[in-house]
Amino acid sequence: MVSSASAIRPGAIVTIAALLMVAATFVPLGYIVSTLVSTGWHETAQLVFRPRVAELLRNTAELVVLTVPICVALGIGLAWIVERTDVPGAAWWGPIFAAPLAVPAFVNSYGWVSAIPSLHGLWAGVLVSTVSYFPLVYLPAAATLRRLDPAVEESARALGSGPVAVFARIVLPQLRLAILGGGLLISLHLLAEYGAFAMIRFDTFTTAIFQQYQSSFAGAAGSTLSGVLVVLCLVLLAGEATVRGRARYARIGGGAQRGANRIRLGLTKIPMFALLTAALAATLGVPLWTIGRWLKIGGSAVWNTTDIGVSLGQTIGLAATAAVITTLCAFPVAWVAVRSTSRFARIIEGANYITSSLPGIVIALALVTVSIRWLPALYQTAATILAAYTLMFLPRALVSVRAGLAQVPVGLEEASQALGKSPAATFFRVTLRLTAPAAAAAAAMAFVAVATELTATLLLAPNGTNTLAMQFWQLSGELDYAAAAPYALIMIIVSVPVTYLLFTQSRKAAGL
Repeated sequence: MVSSASAIRPGAIVTIAALLMVAATFVPLGYIVSTLVSTGWHETAQLVFRPRVAELLRNTAELVVLTVPICVALGIGLAWIVERTDVPGAAWWGPIFAAPLAVPAFVNSYGWVSAIPSLHGLWAGVLVSTVSYFPLVYLPAAATLRRLDPAVEESARALGSGPVAVFARIVLPQLRLAILGGGLLISLHLLAEYGAFAMIRFDTFTTAIFQQYQSSFAGAAGSTLSGVLVVLCLVLLAGEATVRGRARYARIGGGAQRGANRIRLGLTKIPMFALLTAALAATLGVPLWTIGRWLKIGGSAVWNTTDIGVSLGQTIGLAATAAVITTLCAFPVAWVAVRSTSRFARIIEGANYITSSLPGIVIALALVTVSIRWLPALYQTAATILAAYTLMFLPRALVSVRAGLAQVPVGLEEASQALGKSPAATFFRVTLRLTAPAAAAAAAMAFVAVATELTATLLLAPNGTNTLAMQFWQLSGELDYAAAAPYALIMIIVSVPVTYLLFTQSRKAAGL
């Protein structure tokens, strides 16, 4: 009922709530701009145009330029093998290659450094980043491959095109959105990641900002680096939007209501299976083997149930609270985005995505500065860290809540109000019930994101707070890898359910 969608427009309360969220999302950008302005153009230019910044820019650029194409090639290659060939165990490989998302990047770094102590530098960063982030391309590519109309490919083969030509001319162009979207997410993760690169001693803007923060709190050098990092994030967002353009790939008509016929590998089945096994060993085998090895070395002594229990309890408490707050904050923004087609609605929705692309360390520094200067009572309190989590992970919740609201028949809401129910009663009795599954998925994704977050937590956690990620980082930093192993294992276990949720959602998106 598109025509009646305008009947249930966002009210004043919803609009004000959405505007407050937008205002909050601009706090980090405002912090950077105000800091640079107060520093002055001359000093800012001196801090920007210096060898150290050039080195960090080169490191970051090389990391992105090398890692993203490798992740794209690996993600698409694995997706094609799993979805389009008769490789043994195809049904199992799908969730297996989504599972690396359950392993935080800094845990992957811990696993590889433990296995190869000399591992450091650029190529170590590329390795750890690839095994951590390639599923961000694999999942959308696999979903796209499942829903492509096989009749188009069959027609191309009937006209004499070989398998390589069909893939290059028919399939690959239709994977463009998956490639661009996945590549953007990977690039933003690379700009924001701290723990993984600090452990392998590879300097990026995020590691340098953290070092500046530790040496001189809120110093001009750290703020300048944050400004450069923000510019890089915005350049990536603008670049992806420009390259993507208005491209859309959809079926005209019903298409062939079946999946594509799987290609028979024949003698190449063994090397293909070996390739999948090698990818599994690199992405999951190394970190899990390392954790198991350190647990065996440490024995029962590393299972300090008191400390682990406290860290687990604090992690669950923070993650659960942040998940609820983030999901609730997503509702007014999603409501405006779904129920209004104005430019105002697009601005409100887009502002949240821009801010969430900023590294956690920039958001944390902004909130630290704001709390110290204007709200000292909130400095190093749970409220500040929960605000950071909400700003960082709101878009993850927004995607699910927006999809859930879009599927609510407006006619049911209109019928409820026609029967005399107030808009608030209609929301709780009709809208909220129908969007409950999407809201639950949003809360679950936010929960795991908070449970494994490191950088902002290190800067903002109140005194006495030791989450699983913090405790793992402290022990691994002291080279007590055995004691850190239980915390790594528990973080992975906590992340597995949401990783499986992402995999099942991608299959639903493909109509399976």
